[in-house]
Amino acid sequence: MAVKAYLQVTMVIPEKNRAAAAKVYTDYREPFLKTIPGAETKDLLIRNEDVQVLHGFDSVEHAKAYLNSEMFTQHVFPGLKPTWSADPEVRIYTVA
Repeated sequence: MAVKAYLQVTMVIPEKNRAAAAKVYTDYREPFLKTIPGAETKDLLIRNEDVQVLHGFDSVEHAKAYLNSEMFTQHVFPGLKPTWSADPEVRIYTVA
C-alpha cells in the first residue's frame, strides 16, 4: 500500500515533558501500525518550538477514523495531554 493521506498532530511540549511524550509515541507506534485500519507509517518530528507526530494512511477516511478510535481516545490522547502546554493542532492532508 502507499500513503495517500497524512494525519499531522502538532503539540507544544516543554523540554521537561518531552521524554514522557516520547514514551507514549514509542509505546503505541507498533500497535498503531499493526492494528489501526489503513495505517502505513508513523514518525516523530522534533523541533525546538514543537513536536509533531506524522501518521501515514492509505486514505483520508482511515486518518479521520483513527481520531475516533479506542487507541487514540482512550490511550494516546490521555497519555499525551498532561505533557502539552497548549492544545494540539490536528490536520489531515491528502497526498497529491
